[in-house]
Amino acid sequence: MVVGFNHNFTYKGAVYHIQTEDSGRKSPTIVTLLYHGGTILASRKTSYADIAKVDNLEQVVEELMKEQHKGMLRSLKNGEFDDVIARYDQAAPAVPPTQQAAPVPPVPTVPRPTASPAPPPAPPPPAAATPPAPKPATVENSLDEIILSYLIGKEK
Repeated sequence: MVVGFNHNFTYKGAVYHIQTEDSGRKSPTIVTLLYHGGTILASRKTSYADIAKVDNLEQVVEELMKEQHKGMLRSLKNGEFDDVIARYDQAAPAVPPTQQAAPVPPVPTVPRPTASPAPPPAPPPPAAATPPAPKPATVENSLDEIILSYLIGKEK
């Protein structure tokens, strides 16, 4: 079963990210999001609850996902989100991608007085025996696997 699609697309000199995901049988919804710089500019949701009992559900859902994903891309290419992008660009601070932060000047060093060196510090008192550190818990699944199983609705 396909869980989702992700594509970066350059439009008018800026990179946009399109992400489509299936919420799974427990919440039969396909969600497509259009991102720019971590901000969601547009979303589309399609429920497939009405066809959840078809025999070839996985193939049907995959086709629905592809079409919705491509539709969002076509809408971006056709300029349907230009107004949203313009509003976002006006709200976002204008920093050219090639501009770098100004260099930080070095901190001046202050000369130390030339007095005779201080005697070495006394050794610390012997420390009490420290208990051994607890063993780290073993991880059966990676974080990605846990998130993926949550997103597709598998309970462990």
